[in-house]
Amino acid sequence: MALLLEQDAATLYDSWETSYDGGPAFKETFKLHNGGSYTDVTDCITEIIDKCVEITDEVGNEKIGDPYRKYTAGRYTEALYAVESWYSFHSRDDYANNIRSIRNAYFGTTDSTVSQHSLCSVVERINPTLNQQVLAAIESAKNAILDIPQPFRNNIGAAEVPVAQQACIALGDILDTQLRNAIQSGLSSQALTKEELDQVVAQYTDFVILPTYKDLKEKNSQLRAAVDNFYNAPSDDTFEAACEAWLEARTPWEQSEAFLFGPVDALGLDPNMDSWPLDQVAIVNILESGRYDDLDWSDGDSEEDITAAQNVRGFHTLEFLLFKNGNPRTVQ
Repeated sequence: MALLLEQDAATLYDSWETSYDGGPAFKETFKLHNGGSYTDVTDCITEIIDKCVEITDEVGNEKIGDPYRKYTAGRYTEALYAVESWYSFHSRDDYANNIRSIRNAYFGTTDSTVSQHSLCSVVERINPTLNQQVLAAIESAKNAILDIPQPFRNNIGAAEVPVAQQACIALGDILDTQLRNAIQSGLSSQALTKEELDQVVAQYTDFVILPTYKDLKEKNSQLRAAVDNFYNAPSDDTFEAACEAWLEARTPWEQSEAFLFGPVDALGLDPNMDSWPLDQVAIVNILESGRYDDLDWSDGDSEEDITAAQNVRGFHTLEFLLFKNGNPRTVQ
């Protein structure tokens, strides 16, 4: 499992940095908006905003909302199993990192500083009131998620849960309407130029996407090494080290979810690495039978076969094998 994650993370980074599908690196396609659906810098800005909006909807309505709806309908067991990352009790951290991915996209950095070539700086210049609203909405969504009592799986019905859900939805609404309209109005009034937006796209690509994917590649290599170390020298200590490496590798993935476009989408790397829910029965069957080919798929396979393979690999499969009730498993 760790080997597959390492390979997928390397493919993702290399596709952006070196070469994609036998052609130029995807960073060049995106920054120069000269391939596929990118014919103008506004296409790139639209992509950035679209993906930020999509992750607010996923976190608010699916990751938080789906378990909450099931729980309030009295479907308690379904609600428990609907909570993503519950094996490690890392759910709130995952969701908060999804919101941080939006912050990074908006700030044009990964260290919480604001680049002068960012959507944040552009909006501050053309509509400072809106900028403050966006900043407040990002912070509100993140904090509301972290206010949910830990672990989320044991507190699905807590009063803080619908508050967090609504905060995510409110953030998505601001981005989808007001931010989008502000950019278009700025261009129409010539208060904003396409040259400025080109700088935003370049900053976003070089200082958000690439370093996040580089970190993902490096952390998954470290995760693979930690799992190999456990395999070669099984002990509670090496088990715990593998769990810690999983947590470290998980962070850059979750902080990349505001830009799930390009190779991560076209190559099926998102479901490869992050499919949820898992098919636990199939995982156990593979381990007992040794049919590890069931983890692989190719372009010629049916959609059903591809989905079946993706549901038994990736971060959550490894999480299931490493953690139990929020703690590292033990050898005995």
